[in-house]
Amino acid sequence: MWSDFIFTLDKISFKIYNSVKDLPALWDTVAQSNIFLQTPYLTVLEESAPVNMECFYIGIFENSELIGVSLAQYLDLNKLESFGERDKCFKTIIRNFIFKNFASHTLFLGNNMITGQNGYVFSKEIDFNHISEILLQSADEITLYFMKKGISIHLVSFKDFYDHCSVELKKYRFSNIYEFNTQPNMIFYLDQNWKSLDDYVAALSKKYRDQFKRARKKFDGIQMKNLSYDEVLQNEEKIYELYHYVAKNAPFNTFFLSKNHFSTLKGQCGNRFQIFGYFLNEELVGFHTLLLNDETLETYFLGYNDHIQKENMLYLNMLYNMTEYGIENEFKRIIFGRTALEIKSSIGATPVQMSGFIYHNNKLINRFIGKIFRNLEPELHWQQRHPFK
Repeated sequence: MWSDFIFTLDKISFKIYNSVKDLPALWDTVAQSNIFLQTPYLTVLEESAPVNMECFYIGIFENSELIGVSLAQYLDLNKLESFGERDKCFKTIIRNFIFKNFASHTLFLGNNMITGQNGYVFSKEIDFNHISEILLQSADEITLYFMKKGISIHLVSFKDFYDHCSVELKKYRFSNIYEFNTQPNMIFYLDQNWKSLDDYVAALSKKYRDQFKRARKKFDGIQMKNLSYDEVLQNEEKIYELYHYVAKNAPFNTFFLSKNHFSTLKGQCGNRFQIFGYFLNEELVGFHTLLLNDETLETYFLGYNDHIQKENMLYLNMLYNMTEYGIENEFKRIIFGRTALEIKSSIGATPVQMSGFIYHNNKLINRFIGKIFRNLEPELHWQQRHPFK
């Protein structure tokens, strides 16, 4: 499709690929610091992407040398069964109507499935003037590709950026694009002196040690097991059922995973993808997943039986188990992502603000994009907890 290189500033060019099999041989060498941009994970997206998603892979070159890689995702919201069934307020109904009618074809530069700055990586230092050009020109090229197919891209979003990056991007071509901040990314920076869960519990104040003990008492009778590839396959239907319950009850969703997503991920990534099943009386009642990303432990998707979650404090126990895994395997940080901010802060995660940029291809709508976005974004009410002595 894109047979030619597209030139930006100086000697920098980029090329857009439709398939992982066509990527340059050195792709994973350049992407070695981020599992979400390496070919095993990208193959998972290609083989088990949500039904309404199409992925594009962007190679960035200096002269003929590959120096950077990036990801883009197109979402067709018309194919979505629902945007989430939890909130039924008037603002949510209006938001869903607007998305369905004025933003149903959306292009993301970055990974819409996860939280964090996972949209691009470079093997050498490159200035933000070049980065802003590459991102915007990539968006233009993919928009043109869909236009030739008779599809108009309504909304283009660039996500997620830590503050220091968004500040730099705004000095260049992002200066006229609306910047938005949604829920913060909850990140747990692990104390490197902790060697076990006992060390972590000893650092908690009495109130939060009591919370830990209460949760563990409720957890009695539930067995947690690290599932092999074969066990993921055996439990695939139930895993998806538990995931889908949580996903459809989220306040807002733009995709649903395919049924074979977790087995494909385990098959492609092996031990770098961990899936833990929770069993009560030999029945699978929950699961959580982790991706090992260099010094960072990335929490991924989870699912649970709602009754068991309430009776046995299953979600809170999952958070403690993720923390234990991070400590015992000497990770520096755990990315807990957005949502459930208060309970995540109660175990030690802290909020880190992230930004995105967004524009609408209808110039009239784009003039008011900031006002529209602010009015549709749900109000955030939560209290940060401080669990340590």
